[in-house]
Amino acid sequence: MTRISLLGVPLDALTREQAIEILLSFLREERQKHVMTPNSEMLVEAARHPLFRALLQRSNLNLPDSVGLLWMARWTEQEIPERITGVDTVTALCSRLTADCPVFLLGAQEGVAERAAEVLRRKNPQLQIAGTYAGSPKEEDAPAIIEQINAASPLLLLVAYGAPQQDLWIAEHLKELPGVRVAMGVGGTFDFLAGVTPRAPLWMQRMGLEWLWRLFREPRRIGRIWNAVVVFPLLVLRHGREGKTL
Repeated sequence: MTRISLLGVPLDALTREQAIEILLSFLREERQKHVMTPNSEMLVEAARHPLFRALLQRSNLNLPDSVGLLWMARWTEQEIPERITGVDTVTALCSRLTADCPVFLLGAQEGVAERAAEVLRRKNPQLQIAGTYAGSPKEEDAPAIIEQINAASPLLLLVAYGAPQQDLWIAEHLKELPGVRVAMGVGGTFDFLAGVTPRAPLWMQRMGLEWLWRLFREPRRIGRIWNAVVVFPLLVLRHGREGKTL
């Protein structure tokens, strides 16, 4: 598995199919794995917060979830084969799971995870949803969440609290969930699956213009989009072509 580096953060240079195969292999192993889906905005966050950067540096798999990462990798004379979005990865992975690999969906607003689970079940009737729960990343909610997950005994835990909260939560509590083999932060995946947040048209996705679609539909995201579209490339340019294959 080839890893590249941007702003000191390792990114796995994979195709989506390769990523799915690795995730399936993780689920067959007993050692727990933390999978992250970094995008340009998350690398800006990592540049500002050493704790989050350290978490990205030690995660078991970092799937590049933005076109900006592909562009800036190329500028630093590195290569990422394709963008691996959280929603497409979850959909493809769950379509290949059998009943002996239960899944738990944690996060999003009330009722959204349940609707996302139904969408995933329609695509794969064999899929076993062990449970869904909104909860929150607040520390006071953790004991009840941990109890629910352990009672459901999933092998795969999908956490949709948004970055960096979802991955900080996983890092803090995965050891308290001994039955979970893979925990993956999935951002807005449940919202996309449930239809709460429509995805950009395919042509905009292919051209790397999803940020423009999100800005048009949700103007309040302008700060986050500024970080992804302007701040991130400037940070990489300032660092120069120092990224090297890991």
